Amino acid sequence: MWGRQNGRRKRWLVQALICLVAVGAALSSPQSRAADGGYFRIATGATDGTYFPIGALIASAVSNPPGSRDCAAGGSCGVPGLIAVGQATKGSVENVNLITSDAVESGLSQADVAYMAYFGLGLFKQQTGHDNLRIIASLYPELVHLAVRKHSGIYALEDLRDRRVSLGVKGSGTNFDAAAILAAHGLKEGDYKAKHFDLGESSDKLRLGKLDAFFIIAGAPVPALIDLAEQANISLLPIRGQASTDLRRKYPFFVPAKIPGDLYRNVAATETLSVGALWLVSEHLDADRVYELTRSLWHPSNRRVLDNGHPVGRMIRLESALAGLSLPLHEGAKRFYKEIGALP
Repeated sequence: MWGRQNGRRKRWLVQALICLVAVGAALSSPQSRAADGGYFRIATGATDGTYFPIGALIASAVSNPPGSRDCAAGGSCGVPGLIAVGQATKGSVENVNLITSDAVESGLSQADVAYMAYFGLGLFKQQTGHDNLRIIASLYPELVHLAVRKHSGIYALEDLRDRRVSLGVKGSGTNFDAAAILAAHGLKEGDYKAKHFDLGESSDKLRLGKLDAFFIIAGAPVPALIDLAEQANISLLPIRGQASTDLRRKYPFFVPAKIPGDLYRNVAATETLSVGALWLVSEHLDADRVYELTRSLWHPSNRRVLDNGHPVGRMIRLESALAGLSLPLHEGAKRFYKEIGALP
């Protein structure tokens, strides 16, 4: 099964690279540089991750280069004259820094990272200037996975007291979220043995019995967890109930979610939380431009772009565009959502 998934992943990457090469070529032409619409950068993530191909899809949806066939005739339904391009980066943290420093026009970020940046928490505690971040849309959910070994005596979050728990790399969104989730369940720092391993090391240590649990926040299925479930008997702990409700009141970027039961070998369906993958811009970006971008993203004709480009693209839906927003919408985006009745 995983071999087939790897094959599909390679095809998605090739498609994304072809898209970016084509856009890059277009940007080099005098006609494009002189176009009224100009060009527009979307900071994404590593080329082997999800943000990179998703950024390419969004770029394709909102682009409408000079000379394109008219939307009504089956051509591009993007912003007239605009050429959007995805830019590979290290991910959410770098992206919010690029946006707030005006190094790019927009970028993708986990909602928790955007929240930390906007309010100066965690990794951004000593930084300023991120309160100009604004949202165009919440794109799709990234789910909280809390993995343990089966038959370890750990059946609920409260059972993690005095256990070895990896919260993710220090300063990461996963680390911030994991600590907040544990605290909501009555486990403050010192009640468990906090570790700070990346996903690969966490998975290896859990498999070898050198770790009792670890958190990972990602779009499902997570390839590393697919591999781990093939090598060891694991379970995912549920995150639900009153503690979850209280946590969501404090941190509105958390949204209830469910991990389907057929994603990982012998792992049952699990109630959990998710954080949105956000499309962000600076508040200084022209409101009319942001309105056009938002309208183009959700143009009915762009469903074929989103649905056929990458499996995650099918999860990018207008009806969930405002789910779990943790910082303000851009005024241009707000205008669009009000127009269609999605906002009061």
